[in-house]
Amino acid sequence: MSALPPQAEFDLHCDRYRAEHAASIRASGEDVDFFAGYKAADALRLAEMAGLAVRDMLDFGSGVGNAVAPLREAFPQARLTCLDVSARSLEASRRKHGDDNAYVPYDGQTLPFAPASFDLAFAACVFHHIPHEDHVALLAQIRASLRPGGLFVLYEHNPWNPLTRQAVANCPFDENAVLISAPVMAGRLRAAGFAPVTREYRMFFPRALAALRPLERFLKALPLGAQYVLGGCA
Repeated sequence: MSALPPQAEFDLHCDRYRAEHAASIRASGEDVDFFAGYKAADALRLAEMAGLAVRDMLDFGSGVGNAVAPLREAFPQARLTCLDVSARSLEASRRKHGDDNAYVPYDGQTLPFAPASFDLAFAACVFHHIPHEDHVALLAQIRASLRPGGLFVLYEHNPWNPLTRQAVANCPFDENAVLISAPVMAGRLRAAGFAPVTREYRMFFPRALAALRPLERFLKALPLGAQYVLGGCA
């Protein structure tokens, strides 16, 4: 196990993050951008289901900016704020995507935003890097940063999927990851005050079986998908 704090750990992986990520998901037959787009499309779908007009959105744990372009495409009228503990990752994202987005460093403890700053907060596979005992307090901070009726969309790896566990085990920047099941994570959102909390399992079929992906909407209750998405209303 690495003794590095999260800031230093992700600074260390910044330059090779995409290559390491791509290697870990090779068995899926898809690339990093496919999964980022998949998640942003889910965020849009859940926002539309909630009748939410998104003016300001937060990418919590934005890293090197994998989700920036898909989120901007899904929510073209919204202002995007990228937050991360890794200053090098934020700078890499800024170089790639420009200054149309806000890039905010995070100390890993206190969100640097006024209450009710965002309509939508988005976190893609971030919380398995955060000590579990800190989750509820941090989720409460995220909820406070949302406007009334705002939405938090959280993606995580499904530890009940053996291929997911293998991918995480083979990923260098997931060395210290501790996976969280969907029921446990949903309970933490509720403990932080989100209600209601929706839960769906996602990503059932690799690229070789892409023709079956339209069936996923019928499988979302089955805990077999590679990842899951939670939607929590503030």
